[in-house]
Amino acid sequence: MGDSGIANLWELRLNDRRRKPKSPAVSGTIAAGNELPHDSRTEIERDFDRVLFSTPVRRLADKTQVFPLDRNDSVRTRLTHSYEVSNLARSMGVAIVQNPSFTSVRNSSRDIPSVLAAIGLAHDIGNPPFGHQGEHAIRHWFTQRKTSFFTEIQDSERYLFNDFELFEGNAQGFRLLTRLQLLNDTYGLDLTYATLAALMKYPVSSDSIDEAVAAKKKFGFFFSEKTIAEEVLSKVGLSSGKRHPLAYVMEACDDIAYVVLDAEDTVKKGLASFSDLVAFLKHEAKTDSLTLRVVGESQKKHEEYREIGNLSPAELNDISMQRFRVFAIGEMIRAAIQAFFDNHDSLVSGCQHQPLLAISQAEKLRSSLKKFSLRHGYSHKSVIAIELNGFNTIQSLMDLMWYGIRTMTSVSANQYGSQHPFARYVFSRVSENYRRVFADPSSDISTLPTWYRKFQLLTDMISGMTDSYALDLYRELKEVQGACDCNSLNLK
Repeated sequence: MGDSGIANLWELRLNDRRRKPKSPAVSGTIAAGNELPHDSRTEIERDFDRVLFSTPVRRLADKTQVFPLDRNDSVRTRLTHSYEVSNLARSMGVAIVQNPSFTSVRNSSRDIPSVLAAIGLAHDIGNPPFGHQGEHAIRHWFTQRKTSFFTEIQDSERYLFNDFELFEGNAQGFRLLTRLQLLNDTYGLDLTYATLAALMKYPVSSDSIDEAVAAKKKFGFFFSEKTIAEEVLSKVGLSSGKRHPLAYVMEACDDIAYVVLDAEDTVKKGLASFSDLVAFLKHEAKTDSLTLRVVGESQKKHEEYREIGNLSPAELNDISMQRFRVFAIGEMIRAAIQAFFDNHDSLVSGCQHQPLLAISQAEKLRSSLKKFSLRHGYSHKSVIAIELNGFNTIQSLMDLMWYGIRTMTSVSANQYGSQHPFARYVFSRVSENYRRVFADPSSDISTLPTWYRKFQLLTDMISGMTDSYALDLYRELKEVQGACDCNSLNLK
């Protein structure tokens, strides 16, 4: 493909239109959804600001990254992780647009870094509390009740249950941004087509998963948002299963942040030392030049710091890991950028089956760091014990919330007051936004089965909670349940 063809393709991928039709100005004012006069930002730059100031982003400050409910303030939360991914992604975008092939792509020098910054910030926005254990807990709750639920679900509808049995934070994030984050309509934050398409790391529904293909390893939208997802993909020239090229870049930045910074947090928590990391990487890397280069530079700095002589072991570990982080991230970003241009055609077409880091020179370091954290961090008994607490909290909360949802969403307005007080109390704790989306008769999802929408009301509520809120709400509902003398209620 010639330079002009590539430029046209990139301009299509960077479609800066929005799903919401623009409203005409009224009486000389700017109507909702229109631009402010003299706004110096591009449409895509405005996306980052919309995400940054949204409520779900603020909630990430009290959501677990890897080490649940950690009392060490220096260990990362979902918010700090998302900021770091956003920063890495923006920096990588700035480097990418320096390539002469982007000179003729309109606004690319501003829009590509901005898309990457926005999706880096938003990539975990749909994750439930307690890290990945939150997703596991939701899936487990539905799987355990699948047999009983299926007695009420028609055979022809059972494929829809995949959305819950295989629950995905990625799909919840897309739902949040396109539907649940209500302003004055049902368009969510109304982000541009380019940003929404790039956000879809897995542009398939839950019945099209293929673990051998990077873009289909999981699913990126629920059946409730399938029409929206298909519209978004079509507007950037893609289709189901074809990933946006910038989604590969964001995924690489997420992986880099994940493996490097989790290793750093493992050392910060005292679960391993810098020397443990160096020994592990040397053993794993064998002759991998990039890994050995990072280890060598890090060891050199470690020895310099040791010579200072007045550092405690903890301080020496900490400062050595900071230098390791700088060297590792720098090498991995450079490798990812090189892989991006080496595989440009397959990436921009959305046909590349492997993640960007997997086809880069940084793959060995990535996989080795992941193994290190798995052995020394994630599997440590103190971490598992706290994860179990989060898992059990979500399971119990879902029992309590489901009792209120299945009871109250099945009654008419004049029957409301006659229902059990506990059911009414629980239902009152469900977000009004989520209840409004559930009950909206004009919505495109009103045609979905009632059972599906009830389950989704439950997962919307659970996913929107922070760690602290989930624990507090669980204690509150258990206390009210006891006060109502309704411990014998069937909450399953």
